[in-house]
Amino acid sequence: MTTIGGVTTIGGGPAVSGGPTVGGAGIGFEPATSTSAANGCPHPPAGENKTMAVLMSPDEFEDLVAEALDLVPVEFTKAMDNVVVLVEDRHPTQNLYGLYHGVALTSRTSSYSGHLPDTITIYRLPILAHARDVQAAREQVATTVIHEIAHHFGIDDDRLDELGWG
Repeated sequence: MTTIGGVTTIGGGPAVSGGPTVGGAGIGFEPATSTSAANGCPHPPAGENKTMAVLMSPDEFEDLVAEALDLVPVEFTKAMDNVVVLVEDRHPTQNLYGLYHGVALTSRTSSYSGHLPDTITIYRLPILAHARDVQAAREQVATTVIHEIAHHFGIDDDRLDELGWG
């Protein structure tokens, strides 16, 4: 695992910057009833700062993602191939905590070559908006990272729900 400017690369693929690609499997949240006039994004009742329940810098949030990646057993990180983990503020069109976009390991054939890296994108603002405190944010980041990595291994949402990682 290598971290380059906030982009963590797993499996030797090149680090890719830029926004996520729409599509793939994602983990999201139920939209709340209130909407921020500033950005149109549904959110739960605001914390003391009126926009997020938990205040955290982008660098601090990236540290939470790195901590979550460190929780993944080494035998799984060694098996991961051609995937990068990115952190973005939010998905451009959906209410998501995270999104996997790519070709799952179980779907790759002998003709799989020359593909850009798969991406796992973790969305900072929705997680912080829904966390009651820093520990809850840390737990949601870990759950989201594990959930999206599971998609890289070909595990679908129904099975993740059965396993408690939904």
